[in-house]
Amino acid sequence: MAERFGELAPPARLLLGPGPSMVHPRVLRAMASRLLGHLDPAFLRLMDEIQEMLRDVFRTGNQFTIAVSGTGSAGMEAVLVNLTEPGDRVIIGINGVFGARMATIVERCGGRPIRLETPWGRIVEADAVQQALTRFYPVKAVALVHAETSTGVRQPLEQIGPLCQQHSALFIVDAVTSLGGIPVEVDGWGIDACYSGTQKCLSCPPGLAPLTLSDRAVEAIRRRTTPCQSWYLDLSLVADYWAESKRAYHHTAPISMLYALREALRLVLSEGLQARFERHGLNSIALMAGLGALGLTPFAEEGHRLTTLHCVTLPVQVQDAPVRAELLQEFGIEIGGGLGVLHGKAWRIGLMGESSTQANVLTLLGALEKIFLRHRWITQPGIALQAASRTYFGHGQQVPV
Repeated sequence: MAERFGELAPPARLLLGPGPSMVHPRVLRAMASRLLGHLDPAFLRLMDEIQEMLRDVFRTGNQFTIAVSGTGSAGMEAVLVNLTEPGDRVIIGINGVFGARMATIVERCGGRPIRLETPWGRIVEADAVQQALTRFYPVKAVALVHAETSTGVRQPLEQIGPLCQQHSALFIVDAVTSLGGIPVEVDGWGIDACYSGTQKCLSCPPGLAPLTLSDRAVEAIRRRTTPCQSWYLDLSLVADYWAESKRAYHHTAPISMLYALREALRLVLSEGLQARFERHGLNSIALMAGLGALGLTPFAEEGHRLTTLHCVTLPVQVQDAPVRAELLQEFGIEIGGGLGVLHGKAWRIGLMGESSTQANVLTLLGALEKIFLRHRWITQPGIALQAASRTYFGHGQQVPV
């Protein structure tokens, strides 16, 4: 039977889609380290180190800062099912796929989602949040997506935290596509619950969801009058495993994934957050210059575009799926298609973590140029590469972070 299946040999790919991102060899080596038991003292020390580094990356002093077993969607669900009880009103900004997903989870908890719907590609305005907080008071929480992966929108957060505190509401933030790539200031912005995923800007394989809770959020969980609908994601139970004073067994931790996260965080902090943000900013400018030369246009509104995930709309003559198939089969490059209303009309290109390099930007633009020339969608060779190169040659300009 075993002879029917050869040894595992995944093809070489340059991952420039909406996730996962490329992974540093040091992280892959860490995953191959010998296993320890999930209650072994040596492994518990490793957990403490992960918590300390996560606090640095989240920019928080929150004691409750952990990595949930599961992808970024598990982080989303963990936060919402723990902080939402039946009848709770939760204001949710919806300007893409992932805001809508939050509203679905709140509904399944028996909560009452108050949908602040904004056209895709635009931000949720602080004034709209303030009006909803006043109109629907009392509100349990406000939930916003910091980096909307379906549209490339970067949501401003600085004004929302104080509004939530004024109305005794918790502030929940989805940082799945932003943590480690653009600034996330949990304490500085008054965020009460923030979750992310390892497979995006942290450049660790998918499988863990970094998560941090403020004291206000922890107290809200303690005051629940109904049990959390998920046993596996019940943070009041999971917390006892991560708490240094308790270490109570809840479920078997994904040992190798936590090895990987520890090494990925070491790489993030070794580079330095500011330097990392500037790197993402420079490569973003260069990529968008090159894509613009090919006739692709940014979908997100100007001034609120991500530097980690780029959503671009296609000229009418460019076929979405066939070009992405050519990129994958001929060049080994993966980019993402549009979601929802953007299906077939847009590409989502990720420059996250290890994927965000000058070499990768130029490799992708060079491959797209060849495809566009072959189909006669452009006639001038080198226009995209030249546009990007001009950005790199003039990189002394101020780079957005």
